[in-house]
Parts: sequence; structure tokens; C-alpha cells
Amino acid sequence: MLIDAPRRTVAGLLRDAEVSAEAMRRCGHRFAMAGRLVCLGETVRIQVRLAPGVRVPLRTRITAVSHSGLESVLVSGPLRALRHRSTLTETAAGTLLLDELSWTSPLGPLGRLGDVVLGRSLVLRLLAARADALVERAAEVTARPVVVATALLRDGAVLAAQRTRPPELAGRWELPGGRVERGETESDAVVRELREELGAEVRATGRLGTDLPLADVLLRVHTAELAPGSPEPEPLEHAALQWVDAAGVPELDWVPADRAVAADLVALLRDEAPGCSGVR
Repeated sequence: MLIDAPRRTVAGLLRDAEVSAEAMRRCGHRFAMAGRLVCLGETVRIQVRLAPGVRVPLRTRITAVSHSGLESVLVSGPLRALRHRSTLTETAAGTLLLDELSWTSPLGPLGRLGDVVLGRSLVLRLLAARADALVERAAEVTARPVVVATALLRDGAVLAAQRTRPPELAGRWELPGGRVERGETESDAVVRELREELGAEVRATGRLGTDLPLADVLLRVHTAELAPGSPEPEPLEHAALQWVDAAGVPELDWVPADRAVAADLVALLRDEAPGCSGVR
């Protein structure tokens, strides 16, 4: 399946609960998870409709999330095993999505017969519905305003900033950043936003994780480092700042959007030695 959008954008849409729920709904199934964006280790609940009034509950766990795709495995349900891998490859014509789905049915030969009669057609319909939902959503999100969040790195730590508003987010932590202005590159926005919010001069060094589709914007996380001679960052628009190492990232009370890149931050900080490669 070829999707007319950058790979990181399609990867973000694979994480979007609204896209998955819509694809399931079109096939008569149900999908539920705790938040808007799938994160590493998260459990997803699915109710598969086999016939009118007959639904089979499944729970799967996300085992891999990156700009290259998504993987999940069965946690509970009537199947003996289930594994789903979505792999994304960038091409000149867009992003190629390849789905690999394998499962082991119960009941031996009878279960294998059920695979032929029902299972495979059900899976093919669901994957087709998800592909349609991805294509539709990709066309919509690529037209949204872009917001940059910045993982500012130093000596194996990332700078976290504590929100002061709105009330529901006050006291929680985020990666500093803001909206990309008209005529501005994303790297330019990183430099400007951190100058405004932190009083620091930085150099953008790369990207981190997937794009993150939010309510009305597309969030992209960049990495950066302090420029030579930069003043020390100060909380000009935040309540406080703190440098957080890999062990501290999972413990911080992040805003939901930035929690979606927590696993990427941990992996990056563990590799940091020093500086940022900008290739995650």
C-alpha cells in the first residue's frame, strides 16, 4: 500500500487511536486504548465481530514503535498466538506500507479450516479498511499547521520544562517548542522558540520519533544542542526547568503528547556520548 505522505507522518498515523478505531468500525469491530497515541508497551483492546451478536475479545501489546513501523503481539484471547508487524519504507512516490500478520488458531484442524473460511477474509477486509483510513487521514494531517517540540540535549540529559497553563496541564512537563510560522523552516522554528522560551541559542540537529497527530496540528519532535557561547537556559515562559537523564525520563509527569516520545528519548539518551546523531 502506497500512501502519499512522509514516512514519519504515516508512522504517527499508525499510532493514532482514531485511525484504528475508524478502520475497526467500518468492519463492525471495536477498538479501545487508554490514550490518543499508541506508546511502547501499551495494551490495546479489540472486539472482533464474527457474526451478528457474536464478538471475540482480544488484547494485544505494542512491542515496537518507531518511524519505521509498529509491532504488536497477543496478550489474551482465544487465539494461541497473534503477531502484527507494519513496516514503512520511504519511496520517491510516497511511503510504502507492508503488513505482516500471523496467528495460530485453537482447535487444530478445525481451527485451520476456520482460518480458510473466515479468518483470512476478515483480516484482509480489516487491513483494506485501515489502508483507506490511513490514506484519508494522511491527506488531512499533512495540511495541518506544524508544531515543533525540541529535545535539547546535553551530557546525556534532556531539558524538560514545566507548564504553567492551561490549568489541566499546569505542573506537568514538556519539551519546549511552538508553532512553525509562515515562511519558516522547522529548524528555524526550533531556534526561535527556544530563544523566546529559554533565552538560549541552540542548533537543531535532527528528528526524533514519529510525527504526532494531535487535535488540530501535527507535532514533530526535533533534537538540538546549545550553540557555543549560548546563555544557560532559563524558564522565561515556564515554571521550572530540569535536565533529565535516561533513568528519569519515564518517571516525569509529561504532557500526553510528549509522553509518546518517552521511549525514543530514553533510547537516545542511552546512546548519547556526547552530542546527538539526529537519526532516530
